[in-house]
Amino acid sequence: MAESDRKPTRSTDGTRKRPSPAELMRGARDQFEELTGRSVESVSSFGRDGDGWQLNVEVVELERIPDTTSVLATYQVRLGPDGELAGYERVARYARGRLDA
Repeated sequence: MAESDRKPTRSTDGTRKRPSPAELMRGARDQFEELTGRSVESVSSFGRDGDGWQLNVEVVELERIPDTTSVLATYQVRLGPDGELAGYERVARYARGRLDA
């Protein structure tokens, strides 16, 4: 996604339009992948965090065979109010086949 696709656009009356949740998630995924070189498998949570946004994304960190033994990680991604990446942090690592207790 091009940088211009992530920025708020103007509505018909000329006011600044906020990005939709789907646009925010796509932009966060693209920015995270560009910075880390890792592909996001899924977004497991998404919500407001003060003036910005917070997402948890799931990423394959180590591919193994069989796939159920691959190592995944959850990253907490923070976005500013405009959808720009403000930071990220790995908060968990786990085997793909592990079930939550």
